[in-house]
Amino acid sequence: MTRIQGIEMFRVRLPLLHEFTTSSHAKRFLEHILVALTATDGTVGWGEIASPSGPFYSAETVDSCWAVARDHLAPIVLRTTWDHPATLAAALAKVRGNHFARAGFDMAAWSVWSAAHGVPLASALGGTRSTVEAGVSLGLEPTIDDLLAQVAPRVAEGYRRVKLKIAPGWDIEPVRAVRSAFPDVPLHVDANGAYGTSDVATLKELDTLGLLMIEQPYAPRALTDLADLQAQLDTPVCLDESIEEVDDLITALRLGAGRILNIKVSRMAGLTPAVRAHNIALDHGLPVWCGGMHEFGIGRAANVALSALPGFTLPSDVSGSDKYYARDVTTTPITSTNGQVEVPTIYGLGRDPDFAFVQASTTARWHSHRP
Repeated sequence: MTRIQGIEMFRVRLPLLHEFTTSSHAKRFLEHILVALTATDGTVGWGEIASPSGPFYSAETVDSCWAVARDHLAPIVLRTTWDHPATLAAALAKVRGNHFARAGFDMAAWSVWSAAHGVPLASALGGTRSTVEAGVSLGLEPTIDDLLAQVAPRVAEGYRRVKLKIAPGWDIEPVRAVRSAFPDVPLHVDANGAYGTSDVATLKELDTLGLLMIEQPYAPRALTDLADLQAQLDTPVCLDESIEEVDDLITALRLGAGRILNIKVSRMAGLTPAVRAHNIALDHGLPVWCGGMHEFGIGRAANVALSALPGFTLPSDVSGSDKYYARDVTTTPITSTNGQVEVPTIYGLGRDPDFAFVQASTTARWHSHRP
């Protein structure tokens, strides 16, 4: 049985090497919350709350996550005795929503549990791969030439898939230009819900460009409209923001709202529900891949471990840390070689925090202990 005797949270800010723009907002830096759980036997596990700063991808923000984690989640963690991370996840689920905040604690619990049992996190989750395929995600750019200048080096680095952000007015022409310049590169587009049923003609034109998938074209809750759209397209619709809970996935499967699933640890409240979603998708023959929120090395290591599960048959957003940050928060950064990322074989998370750098990059710190 495991009990947590201490919790520390670090609000860490890192600048991005290149501004990242989506259909809703642009970001030049990221501020995530690192969570450290210390068990009564001294084992320490780390997790990451990778919420955006503003309420554009989801309703959560760094500020809301900090408050919910401090005032509601941390007390639950300190008073709960658990034999498996799923038990703690069930206790945390009493807090409705707040998926990003819960994900950081669930990730840290898995880190503690796998380290205490002397097994790699990937093995603890059910992973079967020694390496995982990495894709790369690119934002909106001022011009098509700027976009091509971003795509070219990533293709040269061997990434197995390129994802392009799109938005109304920035879709057909830039995607066609990239497809023309790189005819053999697996390519997919991500709208982050920016389109609606009046845009079917545009989406049908995208359907002719040989895409791997069209990710989240409609708003998250528009599952019936997504099902109607999927019936009109040859290209698979991929669901992202639509799937926050396992129940959302079951509904989407029954409606036929998409043919590919993006599983994000943060969006689904942690590794525990992410594994459940993977298992359900695998049972239904639905291909999955692991999406990212530009995680620092802690969250990125958890994504790599999750991507080792057998259902992750498409390249995941586990690109090297050097794609986004001049320096990461872990002593050993995540690296990609010819589009492949090694799955750690040492026990626990497989990455240690660079504590001095974490402290130097921290804008707020909080801790609590069992009485």
